[in-house]
Amino acid sequence: MLVTIGGVIPDIDGLGAIPQFLTRNMEKPMTFFSDYHHIISHNIGAFFVVVILAVSIANNRIKTGLLVLFTFHLHLLCDIIGARGPDGYQWPIPYLLPFSSEWQLTWSHQWDLNAWPNFLITIIAIAITFMLAWKRGYSILELVYSRADATFVGALRRRFPGMDAS
Repeated sequence: MLVTIGGVIPDIDGLGAIPQFLTRNMEKPMTFFSDYHHIISHNIGAFFVVVILAVSIANNRIKTGLLVLFTFHLHLLCDIIGARGPDGYQWPIPYLLPFSSEWQLTWSHQWDLNAWPNFLITIIAIAITFMLAWKRGYSILELVYSRADATFVGALRRRFPGMDAS
């Protein structure tokens, strides 16, 4: 779970979209998302905080630390490759923050967030997740609610009974 959180946590700064959306028609709307997305948690400073927290909680500290390093940076790489906004803005990643704002990571061939490669990757990832849940008998839901997990796996196995569970 810590490794998964390490890979998802960079988008915590995306929560600024909620107040921005809710205040969009006000005289002075809050622009938290526009101003801070990719600033607060898409950088090396945020990485250090995340990895220190994960390692302090983990049983296997070295393995967890290395996997959090991987998933956090995989998130940043995926943002660089395929997360351009609908207006063409690339959301550069100020990787060295809070130490320096000079180095901004971008890629000139970055595809849109809603481009077909992202849809294809998502479909493949969901299919793999479902196959693993079917085969192993548990899914990520197990971390949150075991009855929901059992219901989900049971539904998968009833829908696709011919798959080999070995």
